[in-house]
Amino acid sequence: MAAAAAQALAEQRCVTPVDVCAGLGWVHDRNVAAWRQGRIGCLEDILQAGPARLAAMLDCLARWASANGLETGEAGDAAAGPAGRPLRFTTGGDPAAEQAWRARWVPAGLPAAERERLAEQAGKPADLLVIQPVQDWACTDCGGTGDLLTIGAAGPLCLDCADLDHLVFLPAGDAALTRRARKGSGLSAVVVRWSRARRRYERQGVLVEEAALTQAEQQCLADADARMRRRDRDRDRRAAQDVALQAQFAAEIARLYPGCPAGRAEAIARHAGVRGSGRVGRSAAGRALDERAINGAVVASVRHEDTGYDALLMSGVPRDAARDRIRPAIDRVLAAWSGAPPRSTA
Repeated sequence: MAAAAAQALAEQRCVTPVDVCAGLGWVHDRNVAAWRQGRIGCLEDILQAGPARLAAMLDCLARWASANGLETGEAGDAAAGPAGRPLRFTTGGDPAAEQAWRARWVPAGLPAAERERLAEQAGKPADLLVIQPVQDWACTDCGGTGDLLTIGAAGPLCLDCADLDHLVFLPAGDAALTRRARKGSGLSAVVVRWSRARRRYERQGVLVEEAALTQAEQQCLADADARMRRRDRDRDRRAAQDVALQAQFAAEIARLYPGCPAGRAEAIARHAGVRGSGRVGRSAAGRALDERAINGAVVASVRHEDTGYDALLMSGVPRDAARDRIRPAIDRVLAAWSGAPPRSTA
């Protein structure tokens, strides 16, 4: 928890319980975005942790923040989606619990301008959301249909009835064009579509005012060469950061497991540290070289590479039963690498 909180504080100058849950791997950023947009009713519904662990995390985070001299305030998560509905954190909706989840900690003595910027960012409402439907539908106001809809208080609305029909669609793919078009547009909306294969809404693009899109296209044409050079520099910088992180990760594996072959430690570090993979090496704990994250990456590698776990899964053995059956084999490998008597990986 401390590593996840410290990482969030370093990256954004503030930390919230939601940031910590993401850092611990209890919730994916995509699901947090869906919750903020009102597509998921309650944060607890998407957290991979039970009530007892969540309560312990909140208590531990409050004590950590106090010990590090942070000041608290409300995160401002008050609106979601076009209707501005209050975001819900807990299943029961207890006011005290909701207040605890809304806490936001910032460094003491933060400049007033920075504090104001963080407060404004925290209180910013979620994006307007427009959906590309995958099934037949009818507008609850006019009875019509179309390729896009938004959700009103009584149900789906066509863009005409939602007063969004004057906007034009900009497909996803050009981040600079999208950013500039949204910045110049007085009204905009994010367009998503349900993926049956991945069982989640995925972003398709945005709706913006036509004049804003035209202006953004002109701006992008004017500085295309400069942006390409900047992308090249950013790619090189990220690659260097990844190499450094993987080297540190491999060194920690070697320290904890001196019997682990050097090539294997490097392979584990490379696999765990792939950018954008969501693996433990990219979590806040992994970037902080937390021992539990290191152990998790090593155990995962041993499970797949040194046991019959994958074959058991392919033969139809349930995941939990397969893990129970290969646990002694994992313990033997870890004991040989650490030079200690076998210990349980339960």
